[in-house]
Amino acid sequence: MKAIFSNLTFQVIVAIIIGIFVGTYFPEFASTAKLISQGFINLISMLIAPIIFFTIVLGIAHMGDMKKVGRVGGKALLYFEIVSTIAIAVGLLVANILKPGAGVIATTGDASKISGYADQAKDMNWAEFFLHIIPHNVIAAFAEGNILQILLFAILFGYGLNKLGGEGTSVLNAFDKISKVLFKIMKVIMRLAPIGAFGGMAFSIGTHGLQSIFLPGYGCNFSLSGFSC
Repeated sequence: MKAIFSNLTFQVIVAIIIGIFVGTYFPEFASTAKLISQGFINLISMLIAPIIFFTIVLGIAHMGDMKKVGRVGGKALLYFEIVSTIAIAVGLLVANILKPGAGVIATTGDASKISGYADQAKDMNWAEFFLHIIPHNVIAAFAEGNILQILLFAILFGYGLNKLGGEGTSVLNAFDKISKVLFKIMKVIMRLAPIGAFGGMAFSIGTHGLQSIFLPGYGCNFSLSGFSC
């Protein structure tokens, strides 16, 4: 029983259920719940860029033969493309079958901004897109959280460190220790996942109501008096 209560997945599920209850009976708590969930998201976001950088650098630098890097990179790219395609297909399938959010009237946010993003997508130039991957300022790339630019810099940095050979051992050891520290921090943050899940669910239910987690697109309604389809 103790193992179940200490399981992170179980804690997240319980936190979500509590979030639904709080959002339903205490909707005024939504503003505070939003701060809680946003705080948790920010904690994770602050580690994404450095973890990606150090992981890529260490992975490339530890490989003695750069030809192996090319082969591994090609396999990784192929795997990424296949998994991404499957994820997109599943997302489209679920969205068309379950229709999440159908019938929910959002009371927050500026819908007019959506057209701006759509126009940017239509006018996208592939040459400019690939040029944008090259950072004009590495510090700015980390500050803005531009993952593609950070990834390119990490690949080049890892390649340079690999070519240093024995001279780069001290840097490699330091990066390895920093990477371990970052993962230790991430492990601590993930223990806060139930709190983040609670805040996110309490905010969603408190703002949009219980119907936001059911199937209003199929005529299903939920209220404190009962559930009907």
